[in-house]
Amino acid sequence: MKELKAVIHFVCSVEFWRMALLWPVSLLTSHFQLLFQNLFPRKSNPYKRCVPPITGIKRPVCIVTGATSGLGAAAAYALSREGFHVVLVGRSSHLLSETMADITSRNKDACLEAFQVDLSSFQSVLKFKDSLQQWLLDSEMHSSIQLLINNAGILATSSRLTPEGYDQMMSTNYIGAFFLTKLLLPLLKNSPVPSRIVNVTSFTHRNVFNAQVNNETITGKFFLRSKCYPCARIYEYSKLCLLIFSYELHRNLGLDKSRHVSVIAADPGVVKTNIMREVPSFLSLMAFTVSKLLGLLQSPEKGINSVLDAALAPPETSGVYFFGGKGRTVNSSALSFNSKLAGELWTTSCNLFINSQLACRDLSN
Repeated sequence: MKELKAVIHFVCSVEFWRMALLWPVSLLTSHFQLLFQNLFPRKSNPYKRCVPPITGIKRPVCIVTGATSGLGAAAAYALSREGFHVVLVGRSSHLLSETMADITSRNKDACLEAFQVDLSSFQSVLKFKDSLQQWLLDSEMHSSIQLLINNAGILATSSRLTPEGYDQMMSTNYIGAFFLTKLLLPLLKNSPVPSRIVNVTSFTHRNVFNAQVNNETITGKFFLRSKCYPCARIYEYSKLCLLIFSYELHRNLGLDKSRHVSVIAADPGVVKTNIMREVPSFLSLMAFTVSKLLGLLQSPEKGINSVLDAALAPPETSGVYFFGGKGRTVNSSALSFNSKLAGELWTTSCNLFINSQLACRDLSN
């Protein structure tokens, strides 16, 4: 009876109908682009995967956030097979241990390390950066990393705040990825071989048709004024922010002529993971069943294809949006290319980063 009430309550919400109607349309928009490419092939061929460069380093180091399940765990395993020393980042030490054991059982040659990190907390992210640098030093490895995959993400159906007072979904899906990237950028730039950032975004970003960017929206406080928690809107907005950030960081790094850090966005499509664990189980099962009948549902092992395409694309590849596997890219929404919005997002996020650093220093004093 309790489950039935939860289903009825969720079905009667605006967020359910937004997810049920708009999300499939945005997904099909990307698939129609792939269909158009098949009918009218472009001059440029799909990007081919390359072997990770190892000149001057023992093994390339890859960091995967959200690595304890779903896409993150599948990506960690696949990249260990590609010769990366994979650093798994997750919130649960128990799940991290389980994931490492699973990968090792399937790949005896896997080189793994794990760190417990809460990406919604700046203090936790800052502590991870310090621990990572110390680990590289203690392991007598080059003081650099070659690949950062910002994969962690949640779809929360109720409001939860971080210790900083931010919405947890915005913090995990966007702010945490921005902070982590800013903190690890010196290690990426210090790499003796080309390095890369892959941001895992979503087709749902297409459902944001008009966006404001300021401190209230970035931290999610703006959305918390709604009578009911707008989970779908926040998820879409967080993924749009991550995508715009990808393009803006690509542009900023491009201003440096000596740049060898590339930035790519990857959209895995619909993947059967536990991302919908907070949605009533009957509804999530129904959504996965319909997706499967339409031939759109993928296992994590299949869903990581676009992520792997992005991670292993030629070093000069940057500022593109991978979708559909097989090295294929599509165009993201027109709003994601809005330069004014990108500038506002960059400035607001950087200010938030600086304020968070100052707050941490005050706590430590």
